Amino acid sequence: MSSDVSDQAPGPSGEPTGRSAAAPTLVAPSLDDPVVNAASDAVGGPLGARALRPKLGSNTAIRTVARVLVLLTLLTLGLGVAQRSPCYSTAWNGTGKQQYNHLCYTDVPYMYYGRGFDKNLTPYRQTDAASGNYGLEYPVVAGATMETAALLAQKLGADTPDQVRWFYDITTWFLIVFSIVCVLAIIGLAGRRPWDAAMFALAPGLLLTGTINWDLIAVALASVGMLAWARNKPVVAGIALGLGSATKLYPVFLLIPLLVLCWRAGRMRQWTQATGTAVVTWLVVNAPVMIFAFQGWKYFFTFNDNRPIDLGSPWFAIRHWWNWVPPKQNVVIIALVLAGWLGVALLGLMARRRPRFAQLAFLTIAIFVLLNKVYSPQYVLWLIPLAALARPRWRDFLIWQCCEAAYYVAVWYYLVWQAGPSNGNTRGLPDNFYVWAIIIHLAGIVFMMVQIIRDILDPRRDPIRADGIDDDPAGGALAGSPDVWAWSQPRSHRAVHGVTSEPELAAV
Repeated sequence: MSSDVSDQAPGPSGEPTGRSAAAPTLVAPSLDDPVVNAASDAVGGPLGARALRPKLGSNTAIRTVARVLVLLTLLTLGLGVAQRSPCYSTAWNGTGKQQYNHLCYTDVPYMYYGRGFDKNLTPYRQTDAASGNYGLEYPVVAGATMETAALLAQKLGADTPDQVRWFYDITTWFLIVFSIVCVLAIIGLAGRRPWDAAMFALAPGLLLTGTINWDLIAVALASVGMLAWARNKPVVAGIALGLGSATKLYPVFLLIPLLVLCWRAGRMRQWTQATGTAVVTWLVVNAPVMIFAFQGWKYFFTFNDNRPIDLGSPWFAIRHWWNWVPPKQNVVIIALVLAGWLGVALLGLMARRRPRFAQLAFLTIAIFVLLNKVYSPQYVLWLIPLAALARPRWRDFLIWQCCEAAYYVAVWYYLVWQAGPSNGNTRGLPDNFYVWAIIIHLAGIVFMMVQIIRDILDPRRDPIRADGIDDDPAGGALAGSPDVWAWSQPRSHRAVHGVTSEPELAAV
């Protein structure tokens, strides 16, 4: 577990390193990140040598960072809401594919129109097949959020268009609250680097996609779960991940990298607690709907099972170029995702130094996003907090975000092109150009994955571990723990250093 860097060498933040250093200072971004260093020239230059450097654990400094980043998060989401004003003014019912031309599409108003909220239908229990409403294709926490917003909108709105605007407004306030929770959780997970949470607060992906769907709720719950794990509270972590998975499926996937790391560190008791609590929480939340409206509850699974290959996925590009769709596509895609996760597990077990939680978490979710049969633009929100924790380097982050922003523009103008003459104009992005936009989006994710894998294989590249002070701020019980099981070390080394409180793993 020793660092590959000399304990006495100065770190990138210009401070002495080594675990023996008392009360390490918070990392100054202008001294640590080349992009921030260059940008700081516009506001007076990097932090001076005689400037006050707050110590780790300074509540005043952390509160200051939190206030600033909460305000930046509000600013980013506010700009995203303002960007949707052309559609808001017409209650997303304008002519000429307005929501695509002005890049102001969001699922929120269409759920109100298309899932029976405007007709006072109860989600999961009532449908209206005549109007195309076959059920609500969202897990129960998302459905409960929609129902709450719809009830409030009906009280506040005079007519249907007014109710739609209120439905979007109330949903946006919900999402703002969860975005604040998310940025605060990232600050807590970043250890000596609280300013890394600015990557979430200022992310172009947050601005463009923050209010497209209800994903920010799941993102915040997943981040809270990670924070609880980092605070050695596996039961609370399981509750948050269980609630997150009852909102969107992806938070449960975070238990996969935890399994690999806990197995290697001999911390399976903590993993079992988190996983068991997550399962129980998910069942408790889902049980009422499962019992009283099973067919409506099941629709989330049948909808996704029957969903064809759609926009944004590599399979869409393959179908376009070679007119080929894999037989039994769901089986093939699941098999490929599982193979990718097996590769992540092998990396976690074979790396010379145990990877950090956020590193394996990003790779795990990224593989699912890359290989899924559909990619909605707001899925980028799943990865932004993990990217800020796994690879806190602004250059790499902005390269990836530019790829996502390019895809965001491309997908809406492709839909304009698909509308054809009914759109009333000839604007839009032809098929071939849109497929190249998919390739750019996929390349951006792969680029981030490659950088993280390089950090895992060579911890000297890892911005967190390069100075020899930190191991894994988000690791919780994993941070600083010796390996019990790892292919990267000889059996004799594990026998000497693999002391653990769990004898069944020590015996391995």
